[in-house]
Amino acid sequence: MARIKQLSKHLINQIAAGEVIERPASVVKELTENSIDAGASKISIEITNDCRDIRIADNGSGIHPDDIMLAFSKHATSKIQNDEDLFDIHTLGFRGEALSSIISISKLTCTTRTKDFETGTKVKCENSEVKKTETGCAVGTIMEVKDLFYNLPVRLKFLRNPNTEFSYIQEIVQSLAIINTKVAFELKRNGKTVLKTTGQSDLALTLKEIYSSDVVENLKPVLKTDELSHLKITGMVSKPDYTRSSKKNYHLYINSRSVKCPVMQKAVDTVYKTLIANSKYPFVVLNLELPPHDVDVNVHPTKKEVRYKNPNQIFNFVRSAVEAGLANYVEKEFKPIPDQNNVIELQPVSRNDLKIDNEDDTMYVSDSFMQKIQDEISAPKEEIVEQRTIIQQTVMSEPELEENIIGQYKNTYILIEKDEGLEIVDQHIAEERYIYEKLKSEKQIASQMLFVSDVVQVSSTDMALIKENLDKFEQFGFGIEFLNDKELIFRKVPMMIAKVNPKEILADILENIEGDIDRLEEKILITTACKASVKAGQKLSLWQMQEIIKKWRKAKMPYTCPHGRPISHIIPHKEIAAFFQRQS
Repeated sequence: MARIKQLSKHLINQIAAGEVIERPASVVKELTENSIDAGASKISIEITNDCRDIRIADNGSGIHPDDIMLAFSKHATSKIQNDEDLFDIHTLGFRGEALSSIISISKLTCTTRTKDFETGTKVKCENSEVKKTETGCAVGTIMEVKDLFYNLPVRLKFLRNPNTEFSYIQEIVQSLAIINTKVAFELKRNGKTVLKTTGQSDLALTLKEIYSSDVVENLKPVLKTDELSHLKITGMVSKPDYTRSSKKNYHLYINSRSVKCPVMQKAVDTVYKTLIANSKYPFVVLNLELPPHDVDVNVHPTKKEVRYKNPNQIFNFVRSAVEAGLANYVEKEFKPIPDQNNVIELQPVSRNDLKIDNEDDTMYVSDSFMQKIQDEISAPKEEIVEQRTIIQQTVMSEPELEENIIGQYKNTYILIEKDEGLEIVDQHIAEERYIYEKLKSEKQIASQMLFVSDVVQVSSTDMALIKENLDKFEQFGFGIEFLNDKELIFRKVPMMIAKVNPKEILADILENIEGDIDRLEEKILITTACKASVKAGQKLSLWQMQEIIKKWRKAKMPYTCPHGRPISHIIPHKEIAAFFQRQS
């Protein structure tokens, strides 16, 4: 074995660069994040020479001329100062590795100026050597990277074709643009603009600029806060009937940092598992804000992985936020009461507190309720100070309107005339969605005793599964008696499916499990809801159709059935009129 010796500074930087700079997209990520940290409101990214030449210009704060040489040395940064700062990170970059890594594997020119100087500074870097000169330039920073990996032919050989490498760059820029809505981004390839945002602090507008208006029209806003734990989550998630074929459109952020977060991802998947079909995924943009000391982003050089102090809390918070967003509930922010040090907790208005004027149907709050509020306002401050700052808004429900049902098609679909067009609703899965949610919300499901029941034969494997999970069957209204190792009978079933053959019920439950025992409860619920629903091909009266639609409209997730199939489809009136060559 050769003798041990100290490696050169350049070779050390090249080795370190392998961890930070994997491909051209890594350079774009590191330099663009530096621009964001510098407070830039405009960032231009130009890619040429098969993704080996990269130019990034911003109007940020620039680099002080006395710091410019230090900026390109290893582990030099303005973003942390001591050990404690590692647990209180508020910037995207903080390690001080990126610039020193980039100049070891490329030829880089940096032109920069701060607002305090009339002239700027130009720095040329090659083979980790840095030379500085004075130059004229605008406030901000321009980073020009040339011949990436020119001195690492092995790394250059393993790059994919230019189109693939550019797709990685585009994904990085899209991800940064989505979360930094105040920044105007422009991405060019060989002089052609590929992506452009206007930086108007509007997530929906930014998504429209990056993707399309069709995407935005199918998204629901998400907003949830927990003041006690200092948690907040914002973003948008797609309706269950608008899906993708991969998880490529899971845009997950922690304190505005793009991350790969299994906890958040699992929370999203849990919400959608009974809303969309297998192998389909939602479009998700979620930014979780939490105290920096409750999350560790210093896990991997790419800063994509994170660890939470309390992962279970994060999972439940994200899951409940997404559920609320899909159920059309978004928190509203209220302005504080003027000249009040404390905000009292107002109780929701109850029916007993409301009165209706029969002459004009005006609804008003009773005098007794107003007195109750006045008493709370007048209460001593020491009684108020311990109460949480909660203001609840009461939404008065409108009288239910009858649907304009115009008929039934193939005894399977209910046709409804709407202002925007013709709505077609699958009667079976509409009722199935309602019953599924109703069963899921009930603590105890009503059962029907069976005095006569067919003997059901099952395999020894299925019998063991049923015995092991008997409590789950009982929880949902099933009573099972075992005759021997391969035969059983039902003593009771949920009342709403009392007329269904128990053999058929059990066969469907076992067939749908497909080895996924963890979802047994859910499969029991889904099967019960399916069997209790009106069937396709069943003729319905107008009243029956009204009842099905009325109940379905009340569902929290009225988009798809528990299997993930879409429930309704609207043919726009304009489309129908256009076919018949009518103006409207």
